[in-house]
Amino acid sequence: MDTSNKAVVKHAATPILQERLLCPPPSLLADVPVLKSQAVRGALLLAANYAALFVGSVSSTLLSRFYFAHGGTDRWLATLVQSAGFPALLPLLLCARRRPFSGFTPRLVLFCALLGLVMGLNNLLYSCGTSYLPVSTTSLLLSMQLAFTLALAAALVRVPLCFTNVNAVVLLTLSSLLLALKHRAGSSGSGDTTGGGDYMVGVAATLGAALLFALYLPAAELLYRHGKFTGFHMVVEAQVIMEAVATTVGAVGMVVSAGGRLPWSVVDRSWDLSPAAYYAVVGAAVMSWQLCFLGTAGTVFLTTSLHGGICMTALLAVNVAGGVVVFGDEFGADKAIAMVLCLWAFSSYVYGEYKKGRKTSWYEDQGVLDRV
Repeated sequence: MDTSNKAVVKHAATPILQERLLCPPPSLLADVPVLKSQAVRGALLLAANYAALFVGSVSSTLLSRFYFAHGGTDRWLATLVQSAGFPALLPLLLCARRRPFSGFTPRLVLFCALLGLVMGLNNLLYSCGTSYLPVSTTSLLLSMQLAFTLALAAALVRVPLCFTNVNAVVLLTLSSLLLALKHRAGSSGSGDTTGGGDYMVGVAATLGAALLFALYLPAAELLYRHGKFTGFHMVVEAQVIMEAVATTVGAVGMVVSAGGRLPWSVVDRSWDLSPAAYYAVVGAAVMSWQLCFLGTAGTVFLTTSLHGGICMTALLAVNVAGGVVVFGDEFGADKAIAMVLCLWAFSSYVYGEYKKGRKTSWYEDQGVLDRV
């Protein structure tokens, strides 16, 4: 590539992560030569979001199942903890050299509140699915969110579809159908003893959660792209609004289901560990879910909603392995085939994006692999 072409690529790549930092670097850090580069600071911010997404996704999945595996029964509590950590984001807003929420119009606040309702319902469905299904089964079913994200991103943010994308959707659908149809009432295993009716409820709830989360991703991308978000600090502010609404949904449902009692101050009677372990699990779940959602939002803001869906799918194997190792989930031929189909679908999609990235310029590229 000649010098002029290199200049074009550099110029086009820089805006991808430009003006995306929470706040300008302190004066001490500004003197560090490597941090003077906007691209380097943006790449570090993206790496931090990747780390938050990885740690939060894996730990929150295992902690949610741990709660139910040891006698936890309150699905509304499991719903509440997924968004109740938003106050931890407030100190981050104090770093910004602007008044918090000053860039939000009433229309933006309303849109964030609507996404918060979607998040609250998604959290409830996820809790229901986790309470009925092993971690490995839940993780494999949640891989359907990539198929849903592809379809919704094509409809909402006009992402073009190609053969590899459609192939990924077909493979993920077959994987979910295999898991949904494999179970029969009375079947048992070391890690999957759920009755047929409860199993199908868990499957339906998990697929519903995958669909709602897939709706959340491109809708959040639309918000970031067309809401005049001027930096990562506005992403954090939007998360505070969304999670506050989702927390309200969980808290109202929790109070109503408790019949006026204070359920969050009472350890489940069926809990088979100490009260200290109960509150430790709940507290750790709050923080891990906060990392997961903030990492997801940051990844979507800095890249695309499809990239966020890909990252979640890429964590599939880790979550499945965690369920087998930590909880002894059954991993028979059906789950092995389903996992192969999921990884095949993921590889197909990544290969398609790679080929498309080689054929397009930075200005025309709609893929995700060249955005970091």
